[in-house]
Amino acid sequence: DRLQTMKVERSDLTQAIARLRDGIDELNAEGRERLVAAFDVINDNFKALFEALFDGGQAELKLVESDDPLEAGLEIYACPPGKRLSVMSLMSGGEQALTAAALIFAVFLANPAPVCVLDEVDAPLDDANVDRFCRMLNEMRNRTDTRFIVITHNPVTMSRMDRLYGVTMPERGVSQLVSVDLKQAEQIVA
Repeated sequence: DRLQTMKVERSDLTQAIARLRDGIDELNAEGRERLVAAFDVINDNFKALFEALFDGGQAELKLVESDDPLEAGLEIYACPPGKRLSVMSLMSGGEQALTAAALIFAVFLANPAPVCVLDEVDAPLDDANVDRFCRMLNEMRNRTDTRFIVITHNPVTMSRMDRLYGVTMPERGVSQLVSVDLKQAEQIVA
């Protein structure tokens, strides 16, 4: 009786393991489909945004190191106008920052979130590239419902924002939060 009970339990366990493996295979298949679909959308967005940010050039994302999308790595290939296509790590700091911004914005176009915090993204950029970044940020704000919070010390970027928040120290050891609505400030000045 005991042997028979153990055989039944073993059979039940074997069937449960088979069902779990089938479930895992189904989830992996669906995950692959979703990943490839999302990757294609993000890659198309990335290409378009990169070209807009750099006024030309080309860029693309590639899954590398594995044929299985769930195990593959991601490589970013890009070339601003006048340069050869290469991996992102071979670009200058400013080019890398703009390329990364294009990728972040491409993801937000595919799957918008309510809030995006960009911390010192414009730090490695010169004034011309800051202007490009700000134009792209404004376009993203118009194309999505995302609220962008930009942490920056760059006066060009600050001048293009709707509202500024800052911390001042009117007295030693006493910090004070200051908020300025730039559109309202312009109306007051006018």
